[in-house]
Amino acid sequence: MSESLKAHPLLHQWLGLSAAGQVQAFSGKVDLGQGISHALRLIVAQELRLSPSLIDMVPASTHTSPDEAVTSGSLSVQHSGAALRCATAYWREMCRIAMAQRCGVDVAAVRCANGEFSVQATTQTASYAELTTAEMWHSTIDTTHVQSLYEAQDVTPRPLSPTALRPDVASKVFGEFEYIQDRVLPNMCHGMVFRPGTLTAEVIVHDMQALLHHLQAQSGVLQVHQDGLLLGVLTEFEYALSKIVSYIEDGVVQGKFWRCHSEVPDANDLTSWLKAQPLDTTVVADITSNAQTNAVQYVRAEFHRPYLQHASIGLCCALAQWTDDAQHLEVWSHSQGIYNLRRDIALAFDMPPEQVQVSHVEGAGCYGHNGADDVAFDAAWLAQLVPGRPVRVQWTRQAELGHAPLAPAMAVAIQAGLNTEGRITEWTQTVWGQGHGTRPGRGKTPALLGTWQTAQPQPVTMAVNAALPVGGGSERNAQPPYDIASMKVLNHRVLNMPFRVSAMRALGAPTNVFAAESVMDELALRCMQDPLAFRLAHLKNTGQARAAATLQKVADMAGWTAARPANKPEGWGRGLAYARYKNTGAYCAVVVELVVEEKVKLHKLWTAVDLGHVVDADGAANQIEGGALQAASWALCESAQLSPQGIASKDWESYPILKFSDMPAVEVALMPQPHETSLGAGECSSGPTCAAIANAIFDAIGIRMRAMPFTPENLLKTIEADTPSVHS
Repeated sequence: MSESLKAHPLLHQWLGLSAAGQVQAFSGKVDLGQGISHALRLIVAQELRLSPSLIDMVPASTHTSPDEAVTSGSLSVQHSGAALRCATAYWREMCRIAMAQRCGVDVAAVRCANGEFSVQATTQTASYAELTTAEMWHSTIDTTHVQSLYEAQDVTPRPLSPTALRPDVASKVFGEFEYIQDRVLPNMCHGMVFRPGTLTAEVIVHDMQALLHHLQAQSGVLQVHQDGLLLGVLTEFEYALSKIVSYIEDGVVQGKFWRCHSEVPDANDLTSWLKAQPLDTTVVADITSNAQTNAVQYVRAEFHRPYLQHASIGLCCALAQWTDDAQHLEVWSHSQGIYNLRRDIALAFDMPPEQVQVSHVEGAGCYGHNGADDVAFDAAWLAQLVPGRPVRVQWTRQAELGHAPLAPAMAVAIQAGLNTEGRITEWTQTVWGQGHGTRPGRGKTPALLGTWQTAQPQPVTMAVNAALPVGGGSERNAQPPYDIASMKVLNHRVLNMPFRVSAMRALGAPTNVFAAESVMDELALRCMQDPLAFRLAHLKNTGQARAAATLQKVADMAGWTAARPANKPEGWGRGLAYARYKNTGAYCAVVVELVVEEKVKLHKLWTAVDLGHVVDADGAANQIEGGALQAASWALCESAQLSPQGIASKDWESYPILKFSDMPAVEVALMPQPHETSLGAGECSSGPTCAAIANAIFDAIGIRMRAMPFTPENLLKTIEADTPSVHS
């Protein structure tokens, strides 16, 4: 039984019927643009034998939805999908039994098709609405009973209709979809919270007093409120607020209003800074073979990634409204975890969680712990000033890039040993990096930026890593997936956080896979073996067949074993990489073809993925492609710029991302396994893509890139340094 179902075992917690008789499905997982609502809709429709168009996926809200924590880790289909599949199967079979009892026949004589139950050789039919009782709604979902019914009846899951398209895509394409940024509530006013760019700072009193006086005199201003380091402004109209925002942000650039204090790691030597901090060390894996490893040659290398920013094109936004008596609060947010946000908002305002309602409204994409929860607090904090009126807060581009959590910088050192037969017999991987989690809802105090900056601040939440059984953080994918006799993996969590860091897509996996798969290529070169053949030779144990098949599939797609093309331009290269996400999730292999000229230009990406049972093939392929392209942007472009005043890269010039003109062709092949458990698609392609690009650069120009991003400047530095690509 899924953990979600254990926590919420009653049928009505997952399913319902509207007044018009339409099936309603409830999930605590939220749609972040990945289309999870549609995947869950398909599961419900399949089990109920209904058209997907007849299923209403009710947007997640603390008022109606089960608490399924955070939508992250590529786990939504595994967790919520499994729970909904079981709940719908239970409902269908209870209705089947009810129909059999009504008609006085054996349950085997009852069939369900198109949402109606019928009895063989009769004209008797009934719908879900006619057969479902109040007692059934409040019954506990009996998974054992459902399984026995599956075994007794011909009700096993059937293939999904390939014509069941996402209902939201057309409205999004034509600009008709209502994102949270579009939502307008009656009598709504507009607000913004201004703050320093660092976690520690002090108010410049003279400047702040002059600013307060200036703001209170502006037309359209409803309220101006200062609390510690926070400055809040409410206006009647958005235009009035936009002028104020420009005035204050210009002043911040000039060093007015706040005096910031922050330690700034040396961007040119992040590895030394990480290693010099206080560390919390854990042993991730320690596998020692009884046999002698007999290593005769070693490859030793270090890799690193800089701090990264979310860089969402859509800005974080939230709405909040207190009741007239200020006893209840309603929040509309694109948070990944509505219950976690509710808990921390309740802590922040010292009120019972039951008096806070958080409803999810889609935002324009999400890549992890961005500013959605922080802007929700901002809206709630400002809404206290105008009880009874809704307040809308949307961060500016400067706030979006300057205040959202960063993805941690990381360093990885690897030592691998080969024996005389060209087999890897020893592998040590050591990781340095801050924790990858400061999400709300997991500590004794609120993990919301605004609560750390009031006159009575809450303590700053130190970044931690998730437990390894649920994927870990900086140690995610630090254990290579290959057959190696002796292996040791260490993780050093950095206990210093001058800039807030948290979870970004795939967490530590991209850096660990980039490092490990780069070394795999170096080992293959040392043995004078083809990179594909070398990997397959280390995937021959029982349980590694799906990994080997995934690698072979992508090689076939890209024509890897064919003769190297003779007519390719100078600087042409291709690279291969593989990983199983979190070592427990989806199997993914990537081949990249590129040309290195004045910069790295991607031509094509081939991706083969084994997701187990595929629920929504189109949605899965979209997620894999999107993950690969974002990883390509990390690998080629992205690096946060830090200063004593905070994050300095606060526009697209100082923080470039991969442009549409830079996008390569992407070919995705799914390898469905209908009898296996579903595995998430959203993050599996990130690590192999970064690694495959690095391997392709080496193939193209013979230079081993060990530090992301692979910008023209970093390529030139590496070439000029003339660092050997392999160290023995």
